[in-house]
Amino acid sequence: MEQHKERVFVPVKIAVLTVSDTRTLDDDKSGTTLADRIAAAGHILADRAIVTDDVIKIRERVLAWSKDKQIDVVITTGGTGFTGRDVTPEALEPIFEKRMDGFSEVFHRISYDKIGTSTIQSRATGGVVNATFVFALPGSPGACKDAWDNILQYQLDYRHMPCNFVEIMPRLDEHLKRTGKA
Repeated sequence: MEQHKERVFVPVKIAVLTVSDTRTLDDDKSGTTLADRIAAAGHILADRAIVTDDVIKIRERVLAWSKDKQIDVVITTGGTGFTGRDVTPEALEPIFEKRMDGFSEVFHRISYDKIGTSTIQSRATGGVVNATFVFALPGSPGACKDAWDNILQYQLDYRHMPCNFVEIMPRLDEHLKRTGKA
């Protein structure tokens, strides 16, 4: 991985959604971990919210943000496990226009190095919704650190080479333009 210093940093507008039945903004360690890292990297925290573990509430919040031109990326934390209340992938994957299998694979590779086979208990996922990148991370601060520090901080940095998400953002809605939906 290489950073091209001659490229100008482009701040990205990111919304953070915590999925939890028990957290508030005051005790949301995972959401705070992401918000702090977003700011430290020079990006813009466009919005932050908490919703309960409910498919409709998760989907509605992510769809609303994906239609907001002031938001480029949505990162969720929580609800990616296997318990009965863990429904974030069920809420998001049906609305993905394009699924990002590589995100999950790389996340699990990084996670394996830290927590071994316990990584299989996460259903971290990523995709594109309404030309907006959406990533679903586990609800632990450690998992949020791993995803941000090892994947997202690089892919959301225009200077990162050989490629990054920022340079393709303007083209994420090409399929909608062809069909007249954009």
